[in-house]
Amino acid sequence: MTNAQISYYVAPNGKDTHAGTVQRPFQSLTKALALAKRVKGKKVKIYLRSGIYYLPTTLTLDAEEVKALTLEIEGYTNEKVVISGGKSLQLDWRPFKNGIFQATVAETQDFEQLYVNGQLQQLARYPNYDSTARVFHGTSAEATSPERVRRWSQPAGGYVHALHSGEWGGFHYLITGKDAKGALTLEGGWQNNRPAPMHKQHRFVENIWEELDAPHEWYFDKKTRTLYFIPPPNVNLSKAQVEVSGLYTLVEMRGTPEKPLRNIHFKNLHFTHTERSFMETKEPLVRSDWTFFRGGAVLMEGTESCTVTDCELANLGGNAIVMSKYNRNNAVRGCHIHHIGASAVAFVGDPKAVRSPSFRYELSIPYEQLDKTPGPKTNDFPQACWVEDNLIHDVGQIEKQATGVQIELSAQITVRHNSIYNTPRAGINIGDGAWGGHLLEFNDVFNTVLETGDHGAFNSWGRDRFWYANRRYMDSLVAVHPELILLDAQQPTVIRNNRFRCDHGWDIDLDDGSSNYHIYNNVCLNGGLKLREGFYRKVENNILVNNSFHPHVWFKNSHDVFKHNIVMKKYYPIQVSDWGPDIDQNIFPDSVALALARKNGTDANSVAGAPLFVNALVGNYTVKNNSPAFQIGFKNIPMQSFGVQKASLKTRALTPLIPLVTTNESADSKVSILTWLGGMLKNVEGLGERSAYGLPDETGVIITIIGANSLLQKSGLQEKDVIRMAAGKAIKSIRDLMEMYQEVNWQGHMEVEVLRNQKFLRIRLNLK
Repeated sequence: MTNAQISYYVAPNGKDTHAGTVQRPFQSLTKALALAKRVKGKKVKIYLRSGIYYLPTTLTLDAEEVKALTLEIEGYTNEKVVISGGKSLQLDWRPFKNGIFQATVAETQDFEQLYVNGQLQQLARYPNYDSTARVFHGTSAEATSPERVRRWSQPAGGYVHALHSGEWGGFHYLITGKDAKGALTLEGGWQNNRPAPMHKQHRFVENIWEELDAPHEWYFDKKTRTLYFIPPPNVNLSKAQVEVSGLYTLVEMRGTPEKPLRNIHFKNLHFTHTERSFMETKEPLVRSDWTFFRGGAVLMEGTESCTVTDCELANLGGNAIVMSKYNRNNAVRGCHIHHIGASAVAFVGDPKAVRSPSFRYELSIPYEQLDKTPGPKTNDFPQACWVEDNLIHDVGQIEKQATGVQIELSAQITVRHNSIYNTPRAGINIGDGAWGGHLLEFNDVFNTVLETGDHGAFNSWGRDRFWYANRRYMDSLVAVHPELILLDAQQPTVIRNNRFRCDHGWDIDLDDGSSNYHIYNNVCLNGGLKLREGFYRKVENNILVNNSFHPHVWFKNSHDVFKHNIVMKKYYPIQVSDWGPDIDQNIFPDSVALALARKNGTDANSVAGAPLFVNALVGNYTVKNNSPAFQIGFKNIPMQSFGVQKASLKTRALTPLIPLVTTNESADSKVSILTWLGGMLKNVEGLGERSAYGLPDETGVIITIIGANSLLQKSGLQEKDVIRMAAGKAIKSIRDLMEMYQEVNWQGHMEVEVLRNQKFLRIRLNLK
C-alpha cells in the first residue's frame, strides 16, 4: 500500500519521547517534521492540537529531504493552532519612574515587536501613535529637527520612517549615531526603487529612549537587557501575557525548477509574530517602483502544487506569503490575512528570467543591444497560481510600498473572490508586463491608497523592453518597431467583474506602458479608470460611478478600445492627440459631456442620458429595461458576487461605502447640497446670498458646515467661505467643483480661491 497515510499528532502537553499518536502526541512540530521527512512514497499528515507553538528556528522543507508523496500539516478539527515566530516572556515587572515599568529580559534574540495580551504595542516614538492620523499613525516635520535630535543622548539603533517625497511609498533608515555637528547619521533608504528625498512632513522616529512618554510605548535597552514599558490603564502587568517577535520566516519551502518540492499543504493554522523586515527590503524589481525582501511568514521557492488553506496570518512584521522564483500550481485559499507589516501575498520571479532587464525607471538598454527574443529567458518565475476567496486587510502597517496581492515577473496568476481593503497603496499591484496572462475577477477592493498618492485600487506598470523614460525616443522606436511592445506582455491580462473604490486616486490605474489588457464588467465606485501610455487595452462594459475615463499621454496607434461603458462625467484627457478609431458607443451623463468628447473626434455613436440604475443607493447598478445604456451595447453586470465568498470570512468582511450618485442635473440645481470632505456645501442661490457674501455675481459654492477635524477645516477653510476657483478654473456650481475634484483628486491636493469677508484668499486644499 504505497499510498497509505501515516499520521503524526502534536500537542503542547505532549512529549517528543512519545509515539506521536493521538493518545501520546509529540510536543514539538520539529520532531514530527523530522520523522515525516524520512517517509518515502506515502501521504503524511501532521495534526496539531490546540495551543501556541513557538518555533526556535524556521521550519524548512527541502525537495532533497521531503520524500513523502504528500505532506499535510493542519490544525486538528476546528481547534485553534498558533504557529509563532516569537517567544513568550516571563517577566518580573517593577516600577521605574513616570509611569514606566521595567523588567530584565533573559538572554534571547533582539526583538522589535512587543505584544501584551495579544495586542501590538508601540516602540517609543515621536510623534506619539495616533489611530486617526492618515500616515504612519502620526508624522511631523519636527521628528528629525535639530532641536529634537539634541535631546537624544544615544539615538543609535533608532529608526527614521518617512514617505517618499512624491508619496510613492516609503523609506526607512537605521540611525547609526550623530556626526560632529550633532546631525543624525543614517543607513537605509533603499526600500523604494524611485530614489528621492524623505517627505518633509510625513516622517516619524522610533526606538528612541527619550521619546518613551505615552501609554503602550516601550523601549528595550539591549546592553542591559532591560525592557521599559508604559502600560495602558487596563493592563495588569503581573498577570499579562507578554510576547515578542523573532523569526522573519516561519515556514520555508524550497526546491528548484529541475527538482521542485511538491504537494505540501498547510491548513487551519494561525501564523504570527514574525519580525519586521523593512531594513531587508533592498532588491530592486526591474523597473517597477518596488524593492523587495524575498521572505515572509510562509516562503515558497521552487515548489509545485502547494497550498495554504483556511489559515489566518496576522501580527506579522513583514510579508505574509511569498512565492519567489519558480512556482507552479500553488494556491492561497480561504485565508484571513491582516495587520501585517508589508504585503499579503506576493508572486515575484527571478529577474534573471527576463531578457535585457533594466532595474531603474530611468535606465534602459539601447535598441541595438536588446535581446529581441519574445518571452522569458528561463522558467524561474511563478506561473498558474491562485489567490482566491481570501479576506485581506490592514496590510502595509510599516512598509508603504505594499499591497494585498503583488504580481511581478510572473505569468497566469489568478486573483479571484478576494476582499481587499485598508491598504497604504494599491490593493492589487502588477509591477510589469512580464509575462501577462493574469486573471483578476470578482474581487472587492476599496479603502486603498490611504497613505500614499498617484496610484489606484488596482495599479500596474509596464516598463518593459519597449519602454524608455525618454518619451520622444520611445515614440520613434515603437513606430518603427511595434513588435517590441508585446515581447514581455505576451498574453492579455483580464480584469473583469470586480468592484473597485479608491478615494485618493483611480479605481483602475494602468500606468507607464501597461499593455495587453482586457478590462470589462467592472464597477468603479469613485476614482474612474486611467490608461496612461501603453498599447492594446480593451476597456468595455464598465460602470464608472461619479467619474469617468482618464486617458493620459497616449501613443499614436495605441490600438486602445473604450466602448460600451457608462461614464458619469466628461472625459479627463491629458496630452492625447491620437485617440484612434475605437473610442465609441458609450453613455455620457448629458449632452455637454458628449459634445466635449466628440470635439476630440470620438464617440460618434455614443449617447447621453441617465443610465437608470435599479437601486444605486444600495450599490445595485443593474440598469432598468428602458435604460439608454442598452442603445450602445451595454450589458448588465452581476452585482452579487464581489469579494470573499467563504461564509466565515464573508460575515467578517467590510464592504465599500456606496456613494450617493451625483447627477449633473442635481449638481446644477440652485438648491443643491452636497456632503464633501467632511463638510457640507451648497450652490450660491439668488441675489440674497450674493449680497450676504459680497459676491460679484450669483455663482460659487458656499461651505455651510465645516465639520470638526474635516479635511476642509484642516486645510484652513472656514464656514461661510465661498469657493470661486479651483485648480485655476472658475467654479460656478457644485458640478464644476466636483468635475475639477475628480480631475485632480489623484494629486492629493487642489488649489482653491475663496471669498472670505470680502477678500479673496488662495488655499491649498488637501484631498486626503
